[in-house]
Amino acid sequence: MAVLATSVCVRAGQSPAPPADSAAVPDAPAPQIPVAAALMNTKPCSEPKKPDGTATQIAASTTNGAKPDPPVARQADTAPCKMTWAKRYDRFVDGPHDKPLTPKDKAWLAVRNVADPINNLTILATSAIAVGSDSHSDYGPGMAGWGKNVGVNFTQGLTGEFVGTFLICSVAHQDPHYHRMPNAGIMRRIGHGILQVVWTQGDNGKGMLNYANLVGFAVEDEIGNFYVPGRQTNASATAQRYGTALAFTPIGNFVTEFVPDVAGHIHVQNVIIQRIINQVARSESPGEP
Repeated sequence: MAVLATSVCVRAGQSPAPPADSAAVPDAPAPQIPVAAALMNTKPCSEPKKPDGTATQIAASTTNGAKPDPPVARQADTAPCKMTWAKRYDRFVDGPHDKPLTPKDKAWLAVRNVADPINNLTILATSAIAVGSDSHSDYGPGMAGWGKNVGVNFTQGLTGEFVGTFLICSVAHQDPHYHRMPNAGIMRRIGHGILQVVWTQGDNGKGMLNYANLVGFAVEDEIGNFYVPGRQTNASATAQRYGTALAFTPIGNFVTEFVPDVAGHIHVQNVIIQRIINQVARSESPGEP
């Protein structure tokens, strides 16, 4: 009965009376770790600090009316979050945010798009198909021709990201993201995807011409005239390539617009399809070998 009484007192947060025979009672157990302390490492980057700069705190749960343990600060309030490559990329690739992208952010997005593994695998595959289907092209046959084709396609992608995603969007203060309309009707969304080729949104949230497409495609094509083998550089061929680039752009917009609606059911990343379409568009441009 004495041991039971001592246990009840401990649960109630009261100091138990010392027993008559202290030698017969074992040492008191070590104090339990508060619930809040056990949660310190569960979500290290889940909650920011309060606006006044103080740390967010959590009170431990109570039992049988006992007083709660002192609040313990989360680890997120004392240790900064570690931003991995994937987390940095996700900040920009998944669409517009409340805070507009800075030129540094746009440069980072361009670099990540170039380094995207799916994009690089697509380049390797399409180059192999192109050389395998036409060994007499200006790239040449075999591994040498395939390597030259890969180099040209990779350079085209690098140029496009630098000019379109970073340079022009930074100078023109344009948001490089495609802006979806998930709550609109089907026809409205289709029209929106087509309109976004020439009309998009600026960093200030207002509508503006899509200079990344209208100007960027022309700049990319002129730069490509210096290194793409066998390319026709006359005005007619240039106009055809420019028109084809604009014509393929709505397809990519439709992917970004509609694939997220079903991606959760079929586990498809729309960015994968987007990269494939972009690479195929470059490979199918008129005047290209």
